[in-house]
Amino acid sequence: MRTILHSDLNNFYASVELLKHPECRDMPVAVCGSVEDRHGIVLAKNQVAKALGVKTGEVLWEAQKKCANNLITFTADFPAYLRVSKAVRDIYGRFTDHIESFGIDECWLDVTDSVKHFGSGEEIAEKIRLAVKKEIGVTVSVGVSFNKIFAKLGSDMKKPDAVTVISPENYKSTVWKLPAEELLYVGKATKNKLNSIGIHTIGDIANTDEKVLTGLLGVWGKTLYRYANGLDDSPVVDKKDAESAKSIGNSLTDYKDLYTFDEVKTLILLLSESVAARLRESGLGRAGTVKLSVTDNTLKTCGKQITLDKPTSSAIGIANAAYDLFSSLYKWQNPVRGIGVAVSNFTLGTEQLSFDFNGISDDKQDRLDLAVDGIRRKYGNNSVQRARILQDKKLAETDIKGDHLVHPGQSEIKDIDE
Repeated sequence: MRTILHSDLNNFYASVELLKHPECRDMPVAVCGSVEDRHGIVLAKNQVAKALGVKTGEVLWEAQKKCANNLITFTADFPAYLRVSKAVRDIYGRFTDHIESFGIDECWLDVTDSVKHFGSGEEIAEKIRLAVKKEIGVTVSVGVSFNKIFAKLGSDMKKPDAVTVISPENYKSTVWKLPAEELLYVGKATKNKLNSIGIHTIGDIANTDEKVLTGLLGVWGKTLYRYANGLDDSPVVDKKDAESAKSIGNSLTDYKDLYTFDEVKTLILLLSESVAARLRESGLGRAGTVKLSVTDNTLKTCGKQITLDKPTSSAIGIANAAYDLFSSLYKWQNPVRGIGVAVSNFTLGTEQLSFDFNGISDDKQDRLDLAVDGIRRKYGNNSVQRARILQDKKLAETDIKGDHLVHPGQSEIKDIDE
């Protein structure tokens, strides 16, 4: 049986700011994209602000009101967050080489082969928790389990500065009572579908006939059934394994034929958002090549790729390249029915994830992408959407990233004609 940890740095952005400003430790603190803009979004808050009701994702002026205008605010300093994240990851590396990033502040660790040297999974988790607190000055919550999904649930259950064990013996009493949306990758759209047939908890998912879930959610229903029953066998993809990945991509068959470039651009942007988010999570760095495939309504497919002048990990960078590829590739003999977007030719290395601040535009884009990633991870992938995508209600309801997993080197076609 595997021993998997999920380590989640508590209130990470705010915690790093308090390392720089210890005099503010007992005051309500929030990190924002722009302190100068009172309509800026709260990206993170400390425990004091949280106790006063400040929430991630709300506008700054609302957060200030909850703190009687005593809220201390800092503009996000992503280079500093990256440095601390790397230092914490170095601590993880003392216990295992099998480390998979899930954003800047979360990692999975496979310590199956480490227990004979460092003790049980719980003991390793405690050693990590104490080392991070003593050496770095921030706190971490660690989930210990026999698969990645339950380890992630464990790290979410006790915060801050805690270790939670979810075992084969206790997962039914521990996990099954939680709301269905607590299960990783269950977004708002999936939650609503589950609720519509009386499924409200993870236990409800586990005890529902797999055929019912598949009928409701397609192949994703089978995956959720496995997750809820502790059958997740997905590996912790460490840097060495990630380097073998050749591409990250996603494709979508639309629910209608597309007759204009404007309609195609909406679908390309939706796919580019998914691919970019997965790229940033993968630890593969930026992508130097963008690939586009186009399927018409006769199911004839064509494709083309381009090498970028400057590698990117942003949805806009990927989408702009895909727009150009479509314009040069497709001659509109027939309407479009499906689009695929993929990236490859990675600048490898977690430390290069998306923080190469060589220019002002890159700096701003990286800040924006990471801010949106954080909000989506907390509130669902559809919680922040681009105006273009919102114009198509059915596409806007499609959680193409959260509800349909694509691992590096794989691609997926999702038909949303319901």
